[in-house]
Amino acid sequence: MPTALITGVSGQDGSYLAEFLRARDYRVIGTTRDVRRALDSRYATALLGVELHELPADGDALVELARREKPDEVYHLAAPSSVAASWKDPAGTRSAIVLPTAALAAWIAEELPSPRFFLAGSAEVFGPEDRAQDESSPHAPTTPYGQAKLEAMEIVTHVRKRFGVYAVTGILFNHESPRKGPDFVTRKIARAAARIARGEERELLLGNVDVRRDWGFAGDFVQAMWLMMFQDEPGDLVIGTGVAHSVAEFCEAAFRHVGLDWLDHVRSDPALVRRGDAPLRLANPARARARLGWTPEVDFSRLVAMMVDDEMGVGTRGTGDA
Repeated sequence: MPTALITGVSGQDGSYLAEFLRARDYRVIGTTRDVRRALDSRYATALLGVELHELPADGDALVELARREKPDEVYHLAAPSSVAASWKDPAGTRSAIVLPTAALAAWIAEELPSPRFFLAGSAEVFGPEDRAQDESSPHAPTTPYGQAKLEAMEIVTHVRKRFGVYAVTGILFNHESPRKGPDFVTRKIARAAARIARGEERELLLGNVDVRRDWGFAGDFVQAMWLMMFQDEPGDLVIGTGVAHSVAEFCEAAFRHVGLDWLDHVRSDPALVRRGDAPLRLANPARARARLGWTPEVDFSRLVAMMVDDEMGVGTRGTGDA
């Protein structure tokens, strides 16, 4: 039975990855900042069978746990995930992203035999472009979050090249689910559509509805994370769907799903427009598809419907907030 350590196991990606690995008979060890909150979440069943450890966002604590448990695979997912929040605390964002990555990377470089290591990277390491971005696209982050993610990615690249360990970064484009945090735009839209349909709210205020994003399903992305651990040669890969949709299109699909016209309920507020927001984030996942044989199963329409249905209470519950 292989052992996997997932940092940030109670988040969106961590919970889907834990389910995925447990279904493959892994022993899964997971870290979270608050075990009680994780077990009280609507999707706590995703953590069944996971050995939970309550740890601060601290590299030394993570390394101590890893040394004790000696996992075969480490999935480092724990980190701030909000680009907007990084403007409020750039130094804190950098510390929370870079320092634990550096500590884990240093431990892996010294450990024999070394576990395989996956870092959850971000498309925010790229600069704005009007075309699809792949592994060769220039790194030119425009946000504190993107800059911190780039620094963490460079650490992983360094230990791979310098010490020959199996360490990779998944350059993840936007990925959503009913487990997405409530402050993210996709979750806001899905929740507003449901509440307006029930008569609980009347309108939704958003920023720039013309920005376009490559939105995939988090459950598909965690399969790509796992497959990245078993390439013939370790290498960083762009993970995305290869299709972009605007925020307006997300609104249209979400409100249509509950029988409403989004134009009657959504208003754009210039005060909500984010700094450094690229007009387009679109992945070119050709290399991941070729190397991993990975293709996302959930398309845009099904993703939107899934998120709205969860907010409406349709189907299986247990996929909401942490």
